[in-house]
Amino acid sequence: MVAVLGPTNTGKTHLAIERMLGHRTGMIGFPLRLLARENYDRIVSIKGKNAVALVTGEEKILPPNPSYWVCTVESMPLDRAVDFLAVDEVQLCADPERGHIFTDRLLNARGLVETMFLGSDTVQPLIRRLVPRAEFISRPRFSQLTYAGYRKLTRLPPRSCVVAFSATDVYALAEMIRRQRGGTAVVLGALSPRTRNAQVGLYQAGEVDYLVATDAIGMGLNMDVDHVAFARIVKFDGFAPRRLRAPEVAQIAGRAGRHMRDGTFGTTDEVGELEADVVDRVENHQFETIKTLMWRNSKLRFDTPGFLLKSLEERPPIPELLRARDADDHLALQALVRDHEVMDLAKGRDNVRLLWEVCQVPDFRKVLSDAHTRLLGQIFRQLRTGIGRLDEDWAAKQIARLDRTEGDIDALVARIAHIRTWTYISNRPSWLTDPVHWQARTRAIEDKLSDALHERLTQRFIDRRSATLARTLKDGRELIGGVRADGEVVVEGHPVGRLEGFRFVPDAPERSEEAKSLLTAARRALREEVASRLRAFEQEPDDVFALGPDGVLTADGLPVARLGPGPSVLTPAVLPFDEGLLDQGQLDRVRARLERWLKDRVAARLRPLLALRDAADLTGAARGLAFQLVENMGAMPRAPVAPMVEGLERADRKALSRHGVRLGVSHLYLTALAKPGAVELRGLLWAVKHRLPLPVPIPPPGRVSVEATGAPPAFWEAIGYPAAGPRALRVDMLDRLETELLTAAKEGRAVAEPALAQMIGAKPDELGAVMKGLGYTRSVAEDGAVSWRRRRNPRHKPRRDTPVNADHPFAKLRQLSGT
Repeated sequence: MVAVLGPTNTGKTHLAIERMLGHRTGMIGFPLRLLARENYDRIVSIKGKNAVALVTGEEKILPPNPSYWVCTVESMPLDRAVDFLAVDEVQLCADPERGHIFTDRLLNARGLVETMFLGSDTVQPLIRRLVPRAEFISRPRFSQLTYAGYRKLTRLPPRSCVVAFSATDVYALAEMIRRQRGGTAVVLGALSPRTRNAQVGLYQAGEVDYLVATDAIGMGLNMDVDHVAFARIVKFDGFAPRRLRAPEVAQIAGRAGRHMRDGTFGTTDEVGELEADVVDRVENHQFETIKTLMWRNSKLRFDTPGFLLKSLEERPPIPELLRARDADDHLALQALVRDHEVMDLAKGRDNVRLLWEVCQVPDFRKVLSDAHTRLLGQIFRQLRTGIGRLDEDWAAKQIARLDRTEGDIDALVARIAHIRTWTYISNRPSWLTDPVHWQARTRAIEDKLSDALHERLTQRFIDRRSATLARTLKDGRELIGGVRADGEVVVEGHPVGRLEGFRFVPDAPERSEEAKSLLTAARRALREEVASRLRAFEQEPDDVFALGPDGVLTADGLPVARLGPGPSVLTPAVLPFDEGLLDQGQLDRVRARLERWLKDRVAARLRPLLALRDAADLTGAARGLAFQLVENMGAMPRAPVAPMVEGLERADRKALSRHGVRLGVSHLYLTALAKPGAVELRGLLWAVKHRLPLPVPIPPPGRVSVEATGAPPAFWEAIGYPAAGPRALRVDMLDRLETELLTAAKEGRAVAEPALAQMIGAKPDELGAVMKGLGYTRSVAEDGAVSWRRRRNPRHKPRRDTPVNADHPFAKLRQLSGT
């Protein structure tokens, strides 16, 4: 016997198959049905179908006289003599569930000429003890396996396999990778071989760059994995959660790298760093050796069910062997012997042997429920009564219930597990009248369910669009894309978002990795489209553009830029929306076109203000006042500039009047700027300059006053609605109000308060607060006449040496007030 031992990726299986094919006959046992099928196909391609048999618990392909047998370890027909015999992954002798099968093969299975066991170095000392005459061949790993530390799940490199140990964790991780990276294949032990192959095929074909799997990948699945990342480092071993041991980490991590290509392993950020000792052991393939192998007596007594149970519970003959815990078949037997009807039928060696064969029907659902035990009881009773076969009507009903593809992933997984049990049953020829028919029937259902499951997994965990775009971007190929009439952007046949002007809105969560990849794809695919749109944009007529109250500039109703603080209140900055489609030169061209439009817009709506700014006929104090009026958007309090106003010559006053400047009682203002369009634009420009939240409260057209809320007093001054207590009054109406008060005081007549309230658009009960806000005090004469007098403000008292125009309202006010 030869033991070929070493880490993963050492070519052990390749060597064993080469050795087997060098003999006239041979048999090799694999730990997984998937591996058996994979290597069966490989050997068939060399020797032809007629030379190779496939035997697993659920599948048998038996040509008339096969030379080579490819099997699962449990299904090896050891009663057939072959020249060469091999068993793969012999270290599984220590596995708590299946180890006793591998140990039995190690102790009892032999080829006539050559026997070979393949596996890890950790089992070498025990093989030396149990098989003293064994020869050993050590195989070094072809490639280097290196620890790469931990990374965020979203930062894992392409061609990575992420490992967890429960279906819940696998699905959660796969969902996250789908959102961030476009998709992933999924491999679970619960998947049927056909589904597993299909998922691995997606990964191998490059349709996805990621694989999320349980430790089911650890047993020889050959994939182009560059990096293995452990998203979990704790697994449930059937009794309790525990951390992975170094050899288990190595077995799984060893999937990284293939043949001569090096691989890396690490963890995700949820796990953190691996212990230095574990890393060192994995990188250098130095592990503690296995101390004991699992064993179960294979020399069973079939005299009675009691003797059978007793022989199963027999203790190992030597210390190196440890009695395996009760397997599923043992537990099923314990349950069935409590059934009196079964015990009555299980008399005689042949019937006890039949009972044991029935107990070995696997429950692939792994639910350990009474339902499986009841099924086994029904099978045994039918085999022992009537014609000694299963009732075909009953079997047909059991199988027909599983021939349904509706339901979610979990429902399909459960259905596949159940049909696999019936596939196993159909491969017992003596149990069915027409076993070939039922083998084909169960296989067809399993294939249909497997295909449906593969489709569900693909739909849930693979975004075909992102995967296709990522692959094309990675290859550096040109992307084919365009924009539909409704603005939808299509790249490589997949909708990726919408193009709104020059703004690309990806069909993905904002700021996600998927959104970034869609933007990259759109940028590359829409270069010509964007260049063409920009040329047309520069030639658009002015009526295409608009400025909204939120400060957003639009073209044909699509947002293209927004306003920001600029050098002055009348020249705000134009900030094109930069979604990554335009380069800096293109952004500058968009900005230049919008700045031209905005300049014309301001000139049209605020023409009196700009005319005042550029007036050449103003000199001295008049030019100073004009400058301050322009800086204050066409309205300002009179008090701060009262000396300048009172110092104006008659010619200056006429010049200001020609430009629409009104020297009011308390404010200076441009009368033409009271138009709604001018008020709206002044408010927006002032708010942008002072970084107020947009939109700002703008008085409705025709309103002479509004509630002074939602903005600071300076804003109301800037738009020509000075704040007065609870209200903001349009400056021309404020001037009219104050002129009326002065006139009434001069003429010595009473003031009609309802008329005043109506004049300024205020409620009668608001008049007092408005007047107080303007600086007036109320007095009532003995005859009931009401008068309003402005409070003195020493800060604004004019200089005594300043010439005063006797016709000016201030002069009249001083005469009336005696100041």
